[in-house]
Amino acid sequence: METKNASEKFLSILLNGERQKGLDLVNELLSENNGVQQIYEEVIKPAMYKVGELWESGAISVASEHLASAIVESILGQLYYRVITSSGHKDKVAVISSVEQEVHQIGAKMVSDVFELNGWTSHFLGANTPIEELIKFIDKVNPNTLGLSISIDLHIGYLEKTIKKVRDKFPEIPVLIGGQGLIEEGKDIMLKHPGALYLKDLCALESFLKQPQYETTGVN
Repeated sequence: METKNASEKFLSILLNGERQKGLDLVNELLSENNGVQQIYEEVIKPAMYKVGELWESGAISVASEHLASAIVESILGQLYYRVITSSGHKDKVAVISSVEQEVHQIGAKMVSDVFELNGWTSHFLGANTPIEELIKFIDKVNPNTLGLSISIDLHIGYLEKTIKKVRDKFPEIPVLIGGQGLIEEGKDIMLKHPGALYLKDLCALESFLKQPQYETTGVN
């Protein structure tokens, strides 16, 4: 099955609240030798972006959006065994989080899984992580990079505040930013904040992780 057709089918499944059918579709794609990262990028992400657009336009209810998100999170959880069994381990650490007030975490979870697929130890902090708690955690684990996600542009202010505080305390840590909320403004945010890098998709993240300094030893 072509992934474009699969994403359209997956969207219909999400809107109908059919968790088992969603899992069956993903398992079918896996059996056809589609990788986890490819499924994330070409099937799940476009479907969830469309769910977000439908919710913002009022075409679907908050309840329907929450149900779609819950189905996807369940499927990601069941896919995780493939993430941990297919990855080696390198001496690099990432911290991945949604920013304060951001209640969506699916995109950040997929990013965390891609880090692990590339052999990193990835600490996924989930949604709505308070800035000061994030700072404390970074200080504790001393990561090689930090990833921040927002799904709606209303949270750009929190993103910028987080970037500034992180860069002030940890000036050497690269800060990767992404998510549906940055489609229009990601590059502008990157230009405003030295040390921040906007990655538009998981393919861009993969390219970042293939840089020589991340293929061997970390930046610390």
